[in-house]
Amino acid sequence: MTKPLILVTNDDGFLSPALEIMAKALEELGEVWIVAPSSEQSAVGHGVSLHHPLRAKKVRDHFYHVDGTPTDCVMLAVHKLLPSRPAIVISGINTGPNLGDDVTYSGTVAGAYEGMLLGIPSIAISNASYNAREFDDIAKVGVIIAQHVLENGLPPDTVLNVNVPQIPFDELQGFAITKQGLRDYGDEIHERKDPRGIRYYWIGGMRPEHVIHDGTDFEAIAENKVSVTPLHRNITNYEALDELKDRDISL
Repeated sequence: MTKPLILVTNDDGFLSPALEIMAKALEELGEVWIVAPSSEQSAVGHGVSLHHPLRAKKVRDHFYHVDGTPTDCVMLAVHKLLPSRPAIVISGINTGPNLGDDVTYSGTVAGAYEGMLLGIPSIAISNASYNAREFDDIAKVGVIIAQHVLENGLPPDTVLNVNVPQIPFDELQGFAITKQGLRDYGDEIHERKDPRGIRYYWIGGMRPEHVIHDGTDFEAIAENKVSVTPLHRNITNYEALDELKDRDISL
C-alpha cells in the first residue's frame, strides 16, 4: 500500500529544531517532505512573494528551503517540488502560541491556510508557551491529529489551528474543539535614531492581553487542554451583512 505524502512547512525557518521534530514524528504516518522558508517569517500572514523570484535549495532528499513566505513554500511544493499532490499539509511546530487574533498575523497558520485553499486537508500546530522549549510531546499530539484527519478528512474549506500547552504529554487534559478568542495587542511602537541620526521605528515588545471566554482557545490552554480551532475560508461577517443592507448607502 502506498504511503500518503505529507508536506511539512513552518514560519520559523528551515533551521528550526521544532520543524525537524514534527517531520520526524510524522514519518510513522507517511512519506514526509519538508519545504520551509530560508529565514524566519513570523507574522508575515498570508503573504505571497510577487516582486522577486523564488529560489528553492535542496538540504537533502525530501527537504528544501525557499527564500519566501510559508505561503510561497506550500505553493511551490504542491505545484513544482513534490512528486505528487500531498494528502495533508502540516505547518509547524511553531515556537510560540497562535491564539485568538494571532491567526491573522501568523505565518504558521498561513502555511496551513494555503494548503486548504489548494484543496488539501491542513493543520497548523503551535507550542502555546511564550518560552517554547519542548516539542517532542507536541509532535505526538500533531501525529494524533494528523492521523485523524488522514482517516476522516475535514469539513470543506476548513483548516485546523492547533495549540498545545507546554506540559508533559500524560498531563494533557484531552482535546477541546474551540472558537477563536480575542487579543489586545496594545500597538507598542518604539521610536529611536540610528547612528546617523535618522529616525526609525520598532513595532512590538509588549506581550498581548487576552480575556478567557467560555469555549475559546485561551480557555482550553488555561485548562491544560489541546485547543483545536476550525478556521473557515469564508470570513464574511454575516451579521454585519444584514445590518449594512438596511443602511442607505447609495451613489
